[in-house]
Amino acid sequence: MPPQGWPLTDLPGMSAQDYQKLYDVEIESTVVLLKRTQTLEKQRHLAQKLQISDRWVRKWMALAELSHLKSVGCQYCGLLLHAGVTSVAQLSSMSPSMLHRHILRLQVANLQRRDLCPSAGVVMQWIQEAKQTALR
Repeated sequence: MPPQGWPLTDLPGMSAQDYQKLYDVEIESTVVLLKRTQTLEKQRHLAQKLQISDRWVRKWMALAELSHLKSVGCQYCGLLLHAGVTSVAQLSSMSPSMLHRHILRLQVANLQRRDLCPSAGVVMQWIQEAKQTALR
């Protein structure tokens, strides 16, 4: 991850309108997004300012937080969110084998492709890195 975080355009699942709304309020990277949404009050304020649901702000926050794990990055943060993982803390407490099976089921159900599923070793690496990050 770059020191200033990922550009928001690298996060999966965001529309051009989403980027523009955030850019208009001077949020251009994942680091800035996380700093500007550290509290529930700040999250609500941003949602009101952007005239969107709090749910979207929480989704973007989860993607940004997960993307800060080097082994996850922007490549897998959307997959983890789709699997129900919404934070590094949650990821750190998960069973690697159960998470891998769940992601495999999602990949097969949605894409009909087992080969796109990250290996069990990669999933274990995510969880180990999340545990190290949670200890800091």
